[in-house]
Amino acid sequence: MRIGELARATGTTPRALRHYEQAGLISSQRAANGYRVFDERAVVRVRNIRHLLAAGLTLDDVRVFLPCLDGDVAAAPPSDKGLRVALERLAVLDGRIAAQTEARDRLEAALRRTTGGRIRPVA
Repeated sequence: MRIGELARATGTTPRALRHYEQAGLISSQRAANGYRVFDERAVVRVRNIRHLLAAGLTLDDVRVFLPCLDGDVAAAPPSDKGLRVALERLAVLDGRIAAQTEARDRLEAALRRTTGGRIRPVA
């Protein structure tokens, strides 16, 4: 199937598919006209990549799961390496959330000081 067909079948964009290919997560052949041609199995692989990305992993993190991207990633028991990557990503996300919460709290405190305690919503 061509890249547009794969994009439609997986709910993604051709640009994202080219990015996944550049990252080494999917591969294609070139037709005589130069178009990318993907195997039907790429549908499952791309859906699994999107599932892992939606869970908060990065493309680099997803590489750890390459051996199982062609199966049911959501139902498969996680490997020790996969669990380690997911726990590390969770720690990174927790750190970012904490930093954003601190920034929000500082901004709110500054607004309260500036407005005499009256914070009015914008919009």
